Amino acid sequence: MTGWVILVDQPKDFPNADTPHKVITTSEYLARPRLFEMGRPKLVNLSRSYAYQSKGYYASLLAEARGHRIVPTVETMLELREAKLYEHALPELEDELNRCARKADYQPEGEFRLLVCFGIARDERFESFGRLLFDWFRCPALEIIAEPGHWLSIDRIRPRNLARLANGECEFFREALHLHTKREWRDPKTRSVAKYDLAVLYDPNEKTAPSSSMSIKHFARIAERLSVDVEPITRRQLAELAEFDGLFIRETTSIDNHTYRFARRAWQEGMPVIDDPISMIRCTNKVFLMELMSSNQVPTPPTVIIPDGGDLNKAVDELGLPLVVKIPDGSFSRGVHKVNSAEEFRRVADELFEETDLLLAQKFLPTEFDWRVGVLGGEPLFVCQYRMARGHWQVVKYRPDGSSHEGGFRAFDLDRAPHEIIDIALRAARPIGDGFYGVDLKQTDRGIVVMEVNDNPNLEHGIEDTVGKDEIWVRILRWFIDRFEQ
Repeated sequence: MTGWVILVDQPKDFPNADTPHKVITTSEYLARPRLFEMGRPKLVNLSRSYAYQSKGYYASLLAEARGHRIVPTVETMLELREAKLYEHALPELEDELNRCARKADYQPEGEFRLLVCFGIARDERFESFGRLLFDWFRCPALEIIAEPGHWLSIDRIRPRNLARLANGECEFFREALHLHTKREWRDPKTRSVAKYDLAVLYDPNEKTAPSSSMSIKHFARIAERLSVDVEPITRRQLAELAEFDGLFIRETTSIDNHTYRFARRAWQEGMPVIDDPISMIRCTNKVFLMELMSSNQVPTPPTVIIPDGGDLNKAVDELGLPLVVKIPDGSFSRGVHKVNSAEEFRRVADELFEETDLLLAQKFLPTEFDWRVGVLGGEPLFVCQYRMARGHWQVVKYRPDGSSHEGGFRAFDLDRAPHEIIDIALRAARPIGDGFYGVDLKQTDRGIVVMEVNDNPNLEHGIEDTVGKDEIWVRILRWFIDRFEQ
């Protein structure tokens, strides 16, 4: 069983007729350790008390021991016991609370109270604050009490007892619970009971996503055969992440946006995640990556690192012209420029130094195509050639209007791909980690060089899986399943 289950102290606290989910008492849950031995249910603990050694406390404690997912956890219960235990969260929470108040031109005359259920604020003016609060403290119902004034100072954060909700609060709670547990990816009536739940983080509006929505749907269909339920989630669902068993990030990653927060949160929850935060840190910065490749004797193009105010002529003297200039954290060919003269080099460098303190200059290595080796868990997953876009020196050519076009591709059977290409790719991925990487290589007259290692490489149905077919997606699922079972 992997559905939602509501735990209550007394059946009258939340009648089964009020929800499509199963409702059982905490006493029944505590007394029957094998009640859900066929799966991993998602439990919502609505006990009347979360006090230390109460029934509600023990229900969450034993849920963790049984491998069940539960809200709230014992850690959350303990953290909310007294203000000094959650004071580390107050600066960020108060900033958001006051931002919402200023935006709504709202200043309470008396004591400020706000009810938040499953991340939804009863006062819609504080919608974003509600999400942030649930991100910090995953508890079904929380009440914020703040001192009035020009700056709302949070005096107390406390769980609200469901049995004591009044004046329309119960109805609001039921609606919030319904929204929290609602599934929208597929019709619930058609879903088979899955053993594991895998979240896939994606942006439906991203034009250069590593996997399209259609590819994610293909992945989900294959996952069903292996008893894994794939559910796409967006950046707004960080608070729900712990309800899943694992996370597969399928939007462009960056250390300074929400993708890193998702990876970090999954890592903290002990969930298997692709991309993990360490891999993101190591791959998203080309300066670090070049140093790492060099220290591990992995061949790379001749490269010069240039600090702001550094000697550009030195790079020209060492690398010759034309050369390629890169910002450290660019992705999908963005922030990468080919310069043909010293004057153009200075102009491009001046522009790029507006957003970074370091640049990379690399020897220009013209080729008709780039190799990419997908590496998963230290083993090759796929090998593909990407041809340069017509009339361009890169695989992707971006137009002024933001659109782009790419060259052709050719996927290879692993047994027929050049052995040296695969060997060097594995050597490049090894110091990064044990996840899923895309190693980009160029095959030149002077040998094979690694251009970069991507922490969330493209994987599109009908491109990278042209040869490996469904086996490529199955191997990714097996990577997750092995770690779920561990």
